Amino acid sequence: MTPSHLCQYRQRQRGVAVITALLLTTLAVTIVASLFWQQQVQVRSIENQRTQLQKQWILRGALDWSSLILRSDTNQVDYLGDPWAIPLEEVRLDEFVENGKQDADASSAALSGYIVDAQSRLNVNALVRNGGALSPADVAAFAKLLNNLRISSANALVNATVSYLLTVRQPPTAVVANTGSGNPTPDSTTATQSQSSAHMMPLSQLDDLLAIPGFTEEILLKIKDHVIVLPFSESKINVNTASAEVLSAVIPRLSLSDAGTLVASRERAYFRDTADFNNRLPATNATPATSAVSLDVKTEYFLVNGKVKLNNAVLEIQSLVQRRGSAVTILWTRET
Repeated sequence: MTPSHLCQYRQRQRGVAVITALLLTTLAVTIVASLFWQQQVQVRSIENQRTQLQKQWILRGALDWSSLILRSDTNQVDYLGDPWAIPLEEVRLDEFVENGKQDADASSAALSGYIVDAQSRLNVNALVRNGGALSPADVAAFAKLLNNLRISSANALVNATVSYLLTVRQPPTAVVANTGSGNPTPDSTTATQSQSSAHMMPLSQLDDLLAIPGFTEEILLKIKDHVIVLPFSESKINVNTASAEVLSAVIPRLSLSDAGTLVASRERAYFRDTADFNNRLPATNATPATSAVSLDVKTEYFLVNGKVKLNNAVLEIQSLVQRRGSAVTILWTRET
């Protein structure tokens, strides 16, 4: 090998060595960057889980606060001047932490919430009672309420809701038909109905109405302050907290304008009992004996709404609670 060939060979070897070194360096950097990225993802995931748990604990404290408020209300009448009806405005949680012991996360957390009388709204489950018995009075009240809210497809929605509840509450059983051959066979139509009803779930929350043909997000937005799904098939309205639209719906001959007058009247003096409500009904309206649903001035079911802001994260919950005497029970809780 001549000196010139040897020099070229050495140059090629050095070039290969440089390229190999660059490739190894690139590979090492890629591996290290991937490890750092995975570690960062794990850290972020842990931080998010920690934030989520903190928000849930804060909201659990809010539920305890609402339970205390409801237990402390010993009045025989529930009205919008009670302590439970006063909303909790947004408050920073660092105001309740001792000086010198502030937590960086607690100082950035804010809590707000409010309680709603669940019996100020019409119970959809009351349209069909347990066992499949239709309640014409509640059906009429629901139809009138939807008309009061100016929902164009009111009648179709009422029929669809009744049909859905009838199917859920009293699903058809397979009818055995005799073909004459001595071998009875299930009726195919009824069997198909039974199979379809098995996939229909009972209504437990207002959003479940979306499973009924005709209901949309827009319609739910219109009715959400006037309609509720309670876990029983009875309807009892608190006249001290119900909206004018609901009052007009449950009193057949009560117009929406007269219901508005009643609402304005109770703001000056709440109804002490149903007799007081009856006496203050406009003379042109029907007597309470013809009211569509039971009326009361005491409430057993409440909706508790809570919202917590922690750093840049927001969590909202809604819970249905039942108050019987001094006992307050949480029936369900959902995050929104």
